[in-house]
Amino acid sequence: MDIVLFVKAALMGIVEGLTEFLPISSTGHLILADALMGFGGSAGAEKAKVFEIAIQTGAIFAVVLVYLQRIKDTVVGLGSDPKAQRFALNVIIGFIPAVILGLLFGKAVKAHLFTPTVVATTFILGGFIIIAAERMAARKHMQRIETVDDMSALDALKVGLIQCFALVPGTSRSGSTIIGGMLLGLSRKAATDFSFFLGIPTLIGAGAYSLYKERALLSLADLPLFLTGLVFAFVSAWICVRWLIRYVSSHNFMPFAWYRIAFGILILVTAHMGWVTWAD
Repeated sequence: MDIVLFVKAALMGIVEGLTEFLPISSTGHLILADALMGFGGSAGAEKAKVFEIAIQTGAIFAVVLVYLQRIKDTVVGLGSDPKAQRFALNVIIGFIPAVILGLLFGKAVKAHLFTPTVVATTFILGGFIIIAAERMAARKHMQRIETVDDMSALDALKVGLIQCFALVPGTSRSGSTIIGGMLLGLSRKAATDFSFFLGIPTLIGAGAYSLYKERALLSLADLPLFLTGLVFAFVSAWICVRWLIRYVSSHNFMPFAWYRIAFGILILVTAHMGWVTWAD
């Protein structure tokens, strides 16, 4: 057993869990963490990519746990409750664009855009978009949707289309859906809640598809490593989700915008000066 490799897997899980639902890009942070720790060099580059997608499932289980009662109520009400039916349909509608575009362009994106330089650039651009969205959200008349139950099918489709921007690493799936939702008129809480719910089929589907597609790379011997990352992703995501729900009730996302900009600039400067070797 390679203890160092398991420690790296645990750290990757923590990075995934802490960043998956914040508007700062979990994929981007995983790429950067991999570049610094050399996880791909230890586990194998292709296997590391599967690992990074698979452990997202651990993070999404945390959302399922936090929103378990709402999920139960929705499932129970599918047969007779119009609100439950509309909510479930909206999640499905929002999920479909990511499936279609992910299948069409996912392979090309992974081959050409999964680099620290791309991540740094999208970090910075995303930060400025968050600043613009928060300034627009300050105008209360723009908020026409207070809760996820007020969303229409068209609202769900628009958020689902915006989620597809997260195919570009560093963009952030949660960031694109939350900030995109706010630009469409959702309250900060409604946008955050819908981002969580939309992540359930999106991340579970991506993890299952990746494991199936790359099954030839994996064996039972890889199970402990994957479980390590998944468990640490679950625990850290559970802490993060509970914190974020409380945070959005009285705070905006401006700190995350400045973090994205500062971190992106740090990566570009250290790479240009040769202080840090960010693997490309």
